[in-house]
This record gives sequence, C-alpha cells and structure tokens, in this order.
Amino acid sequence: MTPQSPKSLLHHYCGILWVFGWSDSHFTTWPHVLWMLWMWMLSPGLWAHQGTQPHSIKIEGDITLGGLFPVHSRGPAGVPCGEIKKEKGIHRMEAMLYALDQINSDPYLLPNITLGARILDTCSRDTYALEQSLTFVQALIQKDTSDIRCSNGEPPIIRKPERVVGVIGASASSVSIMVANVLRLFEIPQISYASTAPELSDNNRYDFFSRVVPPDSYQAQTMVDIVKALGWNYVSTLASEGNYGESGVDAFIQISREAGGLCIAQSLKIPREPKPGEFDKIIKRLMETSNARGVIIFANEDDIKRVLEAAKKANLTGHFLFVGSDSWGAKNSPILDQEDVAEGAVTILPKRASIEGFDLYFTTRSLENNRRNIWFAEFWEDDFKCKLTRPGIKLDSDKKKCTGEERISRDSSYEQEGKVQFVIDAVYAMAHALHNMHMDLCPGHTGVCDKMDPVEGRLLLNYIHSVNFNGSAGTAVLFNENGDAPGRYDIFQYQMSNTTSPGYKVIGQWTNNLRLNMEEMQFSGGSRQAPDSVCSFPCNPGERKKMVKGVPCCWHCELCDGYQYQLDEFTCEICPFDMRPTENRTGCRPTPIIKLEWHSPWAIIPVFLAILGILATLSVVITFIRFNDTPIVRASGRELSYVLLTGIFLIYLITFLMIAEPGAVVCAFRRLLLGLGMCISYAAMLTKTNRIYRIFEQGKKSVTPPKFISPTSQLVITFVLISVQVVGVFIWFAVVPPHTIIDYEELRPPNPELARGILKCDMSDLSLISCLSYSIVLMVTCTVYAVKSRGVPETFNEAKPIGFTMYTTCIIWLAFVPIFFGTAQSTEKMYIQTTTLTVSMSLSASVSLGMLYMPKVYVIIFHPEQNVQKRKRSFKAVVQAATMSTRLSTKSNDKQNGETKIEPDRTQ
Repeated sequence: MTPQSPKSLLHHYCGILWVFGWSDSHFTTWPHVLWMLWMWMLSPGLWAHQGTQPHSIKIEGDITLGGLFPVHSRGPAGVPCGEIKKEKGIHRMEAMLYALDQINSDPYLLPNITLGARILDTCSRDTYALEQSLTFVQALIQKDTSDIRCSNGEPPIIRKPERVVGVIGASASSVSIMVANVLRLFEIPQISYASTAPELSDNNRYDFFSRVVPPDSYQAQTMVDIVKALGWNYVSTLASEGNYGESGVDAFIQISREAGGLCIAQSLKIPREPKPGEFDKIIKRLMETSNARGVIIFANEDDIKRVLEAAKKANLTGHFLFVGSDSWGAKNSPILDQEDVAEGAVTILPKRASIEGFDLYFTTRSLENNRRNIWFAEFWEDDFKCKLTRPGIKLDSDKKKCTGEERISRDSSYEQEGKVQFVIDAVYAMAHALHNMHMDLCPGHTGVCDKMDPVEGRLLLNYIHSVNFNGSAGTAVLFNENGDAPGRYDIFQYQMSNTTSPGYKVIGQWTNNLRLNMEEMQFSGGSRQAPDSVCSFPCNPGERKKMVKGVPCCWHCELCDGYQYQLDEFTCEICPFDMRPTENRTGCRPTPIIKLEWHSPWAIIPVFLAILGILATLSVVITFIRFNDTPIVRASGRELSYVLLTGIFLIYLITFLMIAEPGAVVCAFRRLLLGLGMCISYAAMLTKTNRIYRIFEQGKKSVTPPKFISPTSQLVITFVLISVQVVGVFIWFAVVPPHTIIDYEELRPPNPELARGILKCDMSDLSLISCLSYSIVLMVTCTVYAVKSRGVPETFNEAKPIGFTMYTTCIIWLAFVPIFFGTAQSTEKMYIQTTTLTVSMSLSASVSLGMLYMPKVYVIIFHPEQNVQKRKRSFKAVVQAATMSTRLSTKSNDKQNGETKIEPDRTQ
C-alpha cells in the first residue's frame, strides 16, 4: 500500500468509519484518537520521541508482526489499565513469543527469515486498544517534514518506524471490532486467537479479519443442539452487555428461530456497570417464567459468578440449569464457592489441547532469561506474592522480598491458559502464509526479496485464507471464505454427586453435529434425568393443543369431548355416525350393535306370559273342539269363537316375533301379525256385540229379526273387517319392502361409552302405532256397542262379558301409551318399549280369553250337568223375554227410588 497524504488519509479514514456503521454517536469516543492520528501525521518530532514504546514489546526481525493482548485488566474510571492478568494476559502473550522462537528456529518454515514483533497491551478496553494499535500504521503514513528544521538549520533525522505486516489479536471481540476497522483501512491482515463474535464473520465489513477460533454462531448452534438433545423447548437467555454477550445471544435466538421448536421465555441483559441488587432483579425476572428452567448464558466470568450468587441467595439451588458459553468453559473461578448452584451446568469450549512444549518453555522463564517481556517482573510479583526492590522505592513491610530464585509451577500454582493453543496457531498461520507467499514471489531467494518489501496486505490476506496445516494440537488449521475457523467444541458438565473428585467432565463434542453422551450426564442431587424446561407439557392422548397466541411453544390442552377424537395434535374431529371414539380418543371404533336377547330379563317376562297365553288358548281350542256340539259351545257362536281364538293366539305369538333377531322375514311377519291378531279378535267381538245390539234394538220395534245375523253373515262381516288390515299391510309391503336397519341415533347418549347401534326392523314408533290404529278403532267401536248392550240380560248373550273385556282392554292400552312414549329418551328405550308392547298385547289377549272363554271351559269341564240342551224358543219369545226382563229391571229401580208405576201387560 502506498503512503497517503495526511489530509486525504483523514478524510478517507472518516469515510471508512461511516461506511462501517460508525454514526455520529460512535464518534463521541473517537475525537482524541483522531486528534492523535492527526498529530502523528503532522508532528514528526512527536514520532521521534515515540521511538521507544514504554507499553510495548519490541522483537527485532526481518518481518514484524503486531500483537494485541489484554496484559492488564480494565482500570477504574480515569485510569486506562488495572491489575495484571496472569493467564489471559501473560500466558497468551508468552505463547506468541514462544511461537516466534519455534518458527525462527525451524529450518523449513521461513528459512533465513526472522520474524519480529511489536506487542501491545490493550488493557481489556476497546478505546485504549485502538489508541495503541495506531502504532501499527505509523510506517504507512507519509509525513511532510519540509517545514521542520533543527536549530542548526538542518532537516531532522527521523527514525523510520517498523512496518507491521499482520497483527495477532485481539482477545475480546469488542477490541477486535474496534481495531479491525483501522487495520482494514491500511490493509493489514489480522488473526484473532479468542474473538468469537458472529459480527466479525461479515466479510464486507471485516474482510481483513480472520480467526483460529470458531465464531459464536457455531457456538450458538452447539448450544441449540444441546438444548434440543435435553428435550427442552422453552429457555431464557442471559447476556453481558457488550458485543460478545449480545451477539452470542442474538445468534442463539436467530438459529433457534430458524430451527423451530424452541422458544425464548425471556432475554435479559446484564449492564456493564450493574447497580446493587441488579442480579437479584435478574433472578426474580427469570422466575416470572419459572417453567423455563434452562438458562443460556453468554457472560463474562464476574457476571456468571454474581448470577450464581443471586440464585443461591434466592434459595433456588437446583432450579436453574445453565448452559454456558466458552467464557465459562471449564473455569473454576466463576463457580468458586457456588458449586452447588452450578451443579449440572453444561458448558462448551473450542476443542483444545494443552501444549507440552509451552509448559516446558513457560515454567523455565525467570527474571534473568525473560527480560524481553517488559511486564514479566509485574507478573512475577503477582504470581509469587512478593515485591521486587527498585532504586528509590521503599519495600512494603507486609510484602516479602522477591529473591529471583522462585520458579513457576514449583513455588506457585500453574495451569496452562485455554487459549494458548490458539495463540500459537494464529502465529503459525501468519508464518505459513508468509512462507507460501515467499515461495511464490521469491523462489530460490534467501531472505526477503524486493517483491515482499513491502509485503502487500491484500495479497498476504489471500495466502492466509489458503493455509491448511496441522496446528499445535494436531488439528487442522484452515479458514473459510469469511476467515472463520471450523467449529470444534468440547462439551463439559460440572458434576458433584456420585464422583470422587467434583469438577468438569467431558460429556460430548460438536463438529458440525452434536455427539452427546446422555448416560454420562447427571444433574442436581445426582439425578440422571434432565429437568424439564418446557412452557407446556405434552398433551395426553385424546387432547388437542390450543396454542397461545405469539408463543409457538406454549399451549393449553383441551379434551376432545363427546363423540370427538384427536385427528392430529391441533384438531378434534367428530367420529362417523356409526362409530364412537376409542377410550383414549385417538381414533374411532365401530359402535357395538345390540338387539333384544332371549336371555334378557326384558324378554323373559313377555315370553313367559306369551307361553302361558298360548297354552291357555290351545287348551280352550282343544276343549271347544272336543265339545264342539255341546250347547255351551254352540251357544257361544262356534264360528266366531274359533276366529276370535285365532286372533288371541296370534296376539301371543307376536311376542316371539318382537324379540326374535330382526331380518327381512321376521320384519315382514312383524308388520303382518302385529296388528292382525288384535284386528281378528276385535273384529270378531265387534261383530258379536253389533249382532246383539241389532237384535234387541230391532226387537223393540218389530218381531222381524234383523238382517245378517246368521253365522255365515257374521263370518263374512268379520273377514271384511279383517281384510282392511290385511290390504293395508300389503300396500305397506309394496311401498316400503320390509328390511332391517341399524339405528345409531336412538342410543347415542352424551357418554360415547354407552352408545349402541340398535338392530331393528324399519318400523318407527309412528308406523307401529299406525299398524295398531285400525285395531284400536275396532276396539273402541266394540266398547261403544258393549256399553249400548249393557242392559241385555246375561242369560241370553255375551254382551256383558264382552263389555267387561273391552273396558279392561281400554284401561290396559291407556296405560300403555304414556309408558311407551314416555321412555323415548331413555337409554333403555328399546327394551322398555318392546316389553311394554308385548306385555300389553298379552294382557289384552288374556283378558279376552279369561272373560269370554274361561267360564265356559270351567262349566264344560267341571259342571257338565249345566251343559245340557234347554227348550228352544222362537225369536219372538226371546225378544219378549228380554223386553220383560228389561221392564222388571226398570220397575225394581223405580221402587228403590220410592215410586211404583204399573204398566199394562202388552205381551198377551
């Protein structure tokens, strides 16, 4: 890159900041930086005084690399730097020095070329790191010294600053983002060993930035996979304010949204400067969605520790299960004194290994052999808790004096910092890129050739993206098109129970996909079962999900009631009319089909009555046939008696047809015989009562007998009346042929377990009543004639027995109607109605049989002396006797009323 004039450079620099999203609000932290840059460009004298950097390490070499490390922590207000950071600062920075030593001593990597370095302290602050990093761009700025003269009038001799070809660092993502904007302007490639913010994967804004650690987008994907493997769908997120925490959580939310099936209950942020009680409020907020027991945490060590403290203070030990990012990793400092709260926490770390060569190198460092590290004396004092003597500085009485004989790991605790491997890999990646570049641009040339002096930054970037070698841990080091390393993570869990040594245990790994050993996991109290972290538990079979608006992981469970079944997890459907839901309501099953069984109590009673009735009827018929020519049988009207007994027999017989299994033949006989038996009986009785009535009415007017009173005429009249019923039934057969149906509506109560399909003939209640209606008309008409004939002497006719029969029959059928229709809504409707109908018919038949024929049978069997021929009388004598009997009955009634009326005798 050719040097640029200060004025054009400043305008270009401000434009770049605007392009990269630096609005006016961002420039509030930059004025002193721009002022410094302007002073450096315009004040060569200032550059001369900057020749020795008090806050940097300078390693001479043919090619110089820059280094950015958080040697010190962030200082309090007004002070840029705080206490020294032994692991993240000194260990990582020494890892770069170690890598440079290894490369410079390697005869095959950059032979005859020595790598130098300019290493700066970022003090864990992005703005301070930006000021320090301006050192790297000094050599790229063209300085105008024409107006500067020494006191003797000669131009000043200005020391040319070293040219930095690439930068190793920084550590924190916020620092890398700030520095990357400046280095991009001057086309200086940068390789970070610890910055994982997804934002840095933007190749348009940070095209000169690369890293040997995977971005948090991979880390977020790993955490999403862990959450799903644990069976969770409802979690909260917690992030430290700043680029690392916020971008990590944003990546997690974005990936979970794309993957689906995972909802965020709450997304909370920990302020940079938390107020007292802030962490108690955070725990209280998390408990507002207590079902979300899983907490995804992207936070720094201090924030993690204080979150655990607040959870313990709220007596919520074991309630939350934390899934921590690599900032938690396998570190003990965040969980110190909070182990019981952290039990079961799942954390991740980029796959790494301890570098034995570095351990040997670092543990042999001393004040004598490590003078190149200007911060090593400060580290020495902090590590051994002693104080070095310095001229003019009095030693504190409470501090022991450092002897210089102390040794790391022997006299102090030592554990290799986790990112040492990545620092070494970052330096080697830069070295391999320079080596490949040298092989292409300077073939056969010893040392740096003209084509690499200066090194072109964009070309070097291309070589960096093309490297592929085995790193310090034996794993491949390479970059994708965005400068990111592949994602490789180890998954840890902090375990206390069922183990002899509490601590972090490797339970899985992630390399593009998750491999988690669930059998090795254990949670609070040693439980092997992962705690639930779901908004809503799965619905039971037969329940549908009613989603909560706007929260796809939350729902209410609603039972598919009535005749509904669960079609899918969101829908209930009604079963087809001939089916009912299964017991768990996940499908439909055929509705059981029932009919009246012979062994049912509802059938036994009607059958018993019918059998008795049939036996009694047959007994009467046999008796009448046996004594067919006796006076009593002839006097009862043999022809009509046999017809009437046939009707009574059919009435009893219909009981068996009503209980038999419905079929086309059975249904046909039901239609035919249901009304026919009653029709025959009442037609015969109506003919008898009508004959008696006409005879005695005619006798009052004339001695001439009425027409159609002969037995033949009576049979004709009876069969004419019966034919009406028969013709009606056959018309019904023609219009609607008899068949069976299964009625699923009759027994379909609210409880589907009680639902039944009823196999029956195609006879509705209305058609059944219609079938009996003609018989009922005959019965009522017969009753009317019986009432009219009640005055006829019983010694002459059957009018009074027929009358009593009809009165009783009417009472039976009047009781039948409310029972039959009043049970229409009952679940036992079929049984009640069938039993009621058959019993009523049997009772009416029994009344007819008992009142009309049992007295005659009794006389025939037990009093044969009364069954003798009496003197025959003419029709005229019969009428006169009946008339006289009527008058005597009238006089008897008048005397009882206190009156005597003498009528003349008109019979003489």
